[in-house]
Amino acid sequence: MRVSFILSIFLLECFTSLKTYALPQVITQESVKKKIQDLEKKDFATVENAVGLDSFYDPNIDYTKFSGRVTDKDQTATLIKVSTESRNIKFLKPADSVTFKVVKYLHREPCDGNVRSVEDGFLTIYVKNLLKCWDDIGNFRRGTILTLESKRLDDRIRVASRYRVSLLNKKKDFLYQLNDVNKFVWGFKQELIKVAAKYDREVIEIQKRKEEALNLLLAKKRDQIRIQKELAYRLDEIDKDLKHYRVEKDEIYTDRWHLDKDTGIPSYDRPVPVKIE
Repeated sequence: MRVSFILSIFLLECFTSLKTYALPQVITQESVKKKIQDLEKKDFATVENAVGLDSFYDPNIDYTKFSGRVTDKDQTATLIKVSTESRNIKFLKPADSVTFKVVKYLHREPCDGNVRSVEDGFLTIYVKNLLKCWDDIGNFRRGTILTLESKRLDDRIRVASRYRVSLLNKKKDFLYQLNDVNKFVWGFKQELIKVAAKYDREVIEIQKRKEEALNLLLAKKRDQIRIQKELAYRLDEIDKDLKHYRVEKDEIYTDRWHLDKDTGIPSYDRPVPVKIE
């Protein structure tokens, strides 16, 4: 991007030189590479240094001087409206000092004035004394060509070039931000699909884990039911064994019939029936 921009500047300079001097020139590849290398060595404009490819400020140009033509004036010629092709007059402000000479009388002293107002292509000046640079005030005609000078204009242009550098930096930052925003807006559908797919995968994973957890619970339930039946059976068996092996506390009740049998005394084999009178 930068190389193409530098190349375009170089080609523009070449075409301008051809038009100015009308001399045949041959543009070779080596000359273009050398010119690009020379341009790349120059620093771009910064806030401290207003000279560079981005500021359009050339320290070799005298910005204090510019020309104009009188287009209107009042009866006393103290207010003069000057038309000029210099677009840098926009940096002038009311009350700024301006000196000017009439082209016809460049050998005379310049007249002093102050800026009254600035319009697009027009400059209104309040003149203190017109006799320094002109003979007859009443004969100061419309269309008179003037050469104007203002040191304040050069200072304003230098400050404006520095401020333009800061604006370029801001523009660069805003362009980076706008680039990110444009990427998001232009790729919104793809980003939407990507986010939706991400959460769909998470939902599928959650459903999968849910099914696994439910299956584990069902398997555990079946195992617990089998264990429940086995434990109930074992408890029943233990209850039967406990009942079988329980020791009873019985008291022996004796009678005469049993004692006679045991002692060997003659007795009836069976009890004598009860006599009924």
